[in-house]
Amino acid sequence: MAYEVPPLPYDYGALEPHIDEQTMRVHHDKHHQAYVDNANKALEGTEWADRSVEQVLANLEILPEAKQAAVRNNAGGHYNHSLFWEIMGPDGGGESSGSLAEAIESTFGGLDQLKAQVNDAGVKRFGSGWTWLVHDGTGLAVVSTPNQDSPLSDGKTPILGIDVWEHAYYLKYQNRRPDYLAAWWNVVNWDAVQARFDAAK
Repeated sequence: MAYEVPPLPYDYGALEPHIDEQTMRVHHDKHHQAYVDNANKALEGTEWADRSVEQVLANLEILPEAKQAAVRNNAGGHYNHSLFWEIMGPDGGGESSGSLAEAIESTFGGLDQLKAQVNDAGVKRFGSGWTWLVHDGTGLAVVSTPNQDSPLSDGKTPILGIDVWEHAYYLKYQNRRPDYLAAWWNVVNWDAVQARFDAAK
């Protein structure tokens, strides 16, 4: 079954003033759609066309070599963005709670320290990519990936990811990636992140 762009779970302008409406429209409707179209084209006619995007990304090395780069980039872009829309929300921000908050405290020393590590990894990601909070099989960790690479391909489960491609922030923040990363935490949907954490455990 072909991939489809999931509907945005809130209005395009719902994340203002931290993420502007125009960016959300272009990012969701144009960029994500292009990843979906190109992923479907790359997988068309293969035994992988009906597999979930998670299965495909976790088994990239099994795909025909000629397809791997296109699938890594475009199926990765589809998966990463689907997660991104889900873990943001208009009533976001604040602090995590429950088992996730406990894990953040024990692993990083608190939410401020986690934010600092995630933001630092995002600022230092040269060019385009993502900064992530993942479950690596034993616990939480912060990693960064280039382009549309997914932690799934490295055997890690993404819990939270922030897009640091320029298309995610340039209309509002221009070259000020650190400002975008700092503002992003005002829209994080901790309930969705908690659900991903629970599933990963």
